[in-house]
Amino acid sequence: MYKQIAANKRNTVFIMIMFVILIGIIGGLFAWGFNNYWVEIYVLVIALAYAIIQYFAASSLAVAMTGAKQIEKKDNPKLYNAVENLSLSAGLPMPKVYIIDDPAPNAFATGRDPKHAVVAATTGLLDIMDKSELEAVMAHELSHVKNYDIRVSMITFGLVCVVGFISDLGLRMLWLGDDDDRSPVGTIVIVITSLFAPLAASLAQLAVSREREYLADASAAHLTRYPEGMISALKKLEEHGRPMRRQNAATEALYINGPLKKGAISRLFSTHPPIEKRIERLENAKKSF
Repeated sequence: MYKQIAANKRNTVFIMIMFVILIGIIGGLFAWGFNNYWVEIYVLVIALAYAIIQYFAASSLAVAMTGAKQIEKKDNPKLYNAVENLSLSAGLPMPKVYIIDDPAPNAFATGRDPKHAVVAATTGLLDIMDKSELEAVMAHELSHVKNYDIRVSMITFGLVCVVGFISDLGLRMLWLGDDDDRSPVGTIVIVITSLFAPLAASLAQLAVSREREYLADASAAHLTRYPEGMISALKKLEEHGRPMRRQNAATEALYINGPLKKGAISRLFSTHPPIEKRIERLENAKKSF
């Protein structure tokens, strides 16, 4: 399991570096295409400013978009006690606990660091999970907190948005700007970059999210010392999984199970690996927990 965790962390660092390089390449291509090398500076400044805003605002925005409501222990002792006990075991500060009124079984974690973390579960999840399964799901979410996946997810999401915004801005500048000093080749480069850069960024986000889910599954099994609980919870998520009422692609990567409507295209670009593959990995790694 430790080899898997180390490999996942290395992969994530590599992908994050590639994100930075991608933004730099976009800026460089736009600067060359517009024949104005100040464009590179503008792109980098916009990316930095957006990333800072995203870093501090994303957690509150995610909670608002999901419709989650904060609870205290008296509101749902079963969920609150599970999070509290697991937080103590993991050596984490107690996160804020939320419940989402939705029959689709799901859960998520967000926040910029363990001191500002949020974990949430849907009413549908609470209805179908027994004690060990609920603990496994919450351990999965707290593993995202402990492994700083919540920070990685926020930064990745912010960078994807930056790439999309810059690409859209490039196309608008192309159509509205003065093209007297711009070559046809430069125009083609701008169009191609604007169209394909968001796709490359989205694929990088998928790679980060999928690796993080595998890592959180393994970390949860290690935290609870009971991999069967995580395996059983995943089987129930696969059996009872359904789209959530408040669907939003921006928050998809936060959840333990994809909250969007399933289809051939959505499965291809899902931020989550197939549940059967997650179960297979846990089954193969049982002896290491």
